[in-house]
Amino acid sequence: MKRSFSRRGFIATSALGTGGLLAARTINLDPYPLTFGKQKVSPSDRIRFGIIGIGMQGSGLLAGAVSLPGAECVAAADLYDGRHTLAKEITGNPGLYTTRKYKELLDRKDIDCLIAAVPDHWHKQVVVDACDAGKDIYCEKPMSHSIADGFQMVDAAKRNNRIVQIGSQRVSSNLCKKAREMYTAGAIGDIENVELSLGRNDPTGAWEYPPPTDLSPATLDWDTWLNDAPKIPFNSERFARWRCWKEYGTGVAGDLMVHLISGMLFTLGWNEHPRSATALGGIFRWKDGRNMPDLHLVLFDYHGVPVFVRLGLGTEAPEIARFMGPKGIIDAGEFNLRHAPQAGIDLAPSYYDSGFPGKMRQEYEAKWYAEHAPKLGQEPINQEVNYSGHDWDDMRPHILNFFEAVKSRKPVVEDAVFGNNAAIACHMANESYFRGKTVYWDEATNNIKS
Repeated sequence: MKRSFSRRGFIATSALGTGGLLAARTINLDPYPLTFGKQKVSPSDRIRFGIIGIGMQGSGLLAGAVSLPGAECVAAADLYDGRHTLAKEITGNPGLYTTRKYKELLDRKDIDCLIAAVPDHWHKQVVVDACDAGKDIYCEKPMSHSIADGFQMVDAAKRNNRIVQIGSQRVSSNLCKKAREMYTAGAIGDIENVELSLGRNDPTGAWEYPPPTDLSPATLDWDTWLNDAPKIPFNSERFARWRCWKEYGTGVAGDLMVHLISGMLFTLGWNEHPRSATALGGIFRWKDGRNMPDLHLVLFDYHGVPVFVRLGLGTEAPEIARFMGPKGIIDAGEFNLRHAPQAGIDLAPSYYDSGFPGKMRQEYEAKWYAEHAPKLGQEPINQEVNYSGHDWDDMRPHILNFFEAVKSRKPVVEDAVFGNNAAIACHMANESYFRGKTVYWDEATNNIKS
C-alpha cells in the first residue's frame, strides 16, 4: 500500500494516532459593566468631576462617566465652543458650567477629580497642572507626546501623591482579566513570543474626520490649541485630524499600538519598556499631507522576548493579540478570547520513520505504540476554550476603577508608571521609523539611542 509521509499529515493524524479527541466549548463571561446602572449611591458617596476636552473620545468618556452611579459632571472645558453645547447635551444639564480655560477647573473646590481627552501634545501640561493643583486625573492614551513628557508626568503624580489613570481601557475588561488569569495559571507556559495586529480600511479609520462645519478662529482658540507646536495659520483639518501629524499626535503607534501594548503588559504581568525597537513602514495609501505612517511594522525586544506588531490603515484586519508558549496559544480578539492548548509532545510515531526500511519502520512503530499509546478510555482531550465577553476596550469599568480609587486612595489599574512604559514603546516605534534604524533604550539617560 502506498504511504505518504509529511509533517502536515503527521500533525493532522497525530491526535487520532493516540486516540486523542478534539473538543471546543464557549464560555460567556459575566457582563460586568451592565450591572453599573442598578447600583444606588448615597449623596455623601457621590463623586463630582470636571472634564477637559469633549471631542470624539471625550464625548464618549463623558457619556460613560455620567452613566456610572454617583458620578456628576460639574464643569467642562474645551477650546472649541461647539463642544460646550455638546457637554450640556450629554449631561442633560443646560446650566453646566463650560469654559475655554481648563485651569478654571483646577481651582474649584467642588471638583474631586478630572477627566482629560485632549490631543497628545497637550497631555503633559494638563496632567502636570492638575497634579500640581492637587487634582487626581484620568488622561487618555497615549500618556505622553514625548519621552521627556512622560517622565515629567510620572514625577508630578509622585511629587503630589496624586492618582493618575491612563485611558487604555482594555486593561479593565473582563477579557483582559481572563487572559491574565489564564497566563498566570500556566495555561501556555512561559511566554516565548507575542504577535499584535490591527488593520483598518476606511477614511474614518485613517482619521480623515470631517471638521465641525462652524469651526473658525471665532469659535476655536487656535493659537492656544497649537500649544508648543509650530505656529501656523488656522487649519480646520489639523484640528480635526491631528493624529495624522507628529507635531500634535503619535500616529498609529499612539492611537492603536498603545492599546495592544497595554493589554499585553497587563496580561503578562509586565510593567516595563522594551529594550529595543526595529520598525518599517510608510505612507502607502493616505497621501493627504500627513507625516505619520499609515503602515507601521515593529519588532520589539522585551527582556529577550520578541513582540511583533503590525498596524495598518489600508487593509481591514481583525484585532488580535496572540500569546504563544510551549503549552499552547491564547488569542485575544475584540469580543472574544481563545485558549488552544498544545501537548508539546509527539502524539504519533515520528514521520522521520518514512526513511526507515519497511521492517525497521514496523518495529519502531510497534514499539512506539506499546510505550506511548493511551489505554482505552484514557485518551487525551485537546479542548479548545472560547470566551466571549464585553468589549475588549471597556471604557466604563476603567472610569469606575478611577473613581473608586479617587475615593479609596487605592492604586488604579493603569497608573502613570504603567502608562509611561506603554507610551515609551510607542515612542521607540516612531523613532525607529523616522531614523530608519533599530533604536535602543538607554537606562542611564532614560532616553532613546540609535
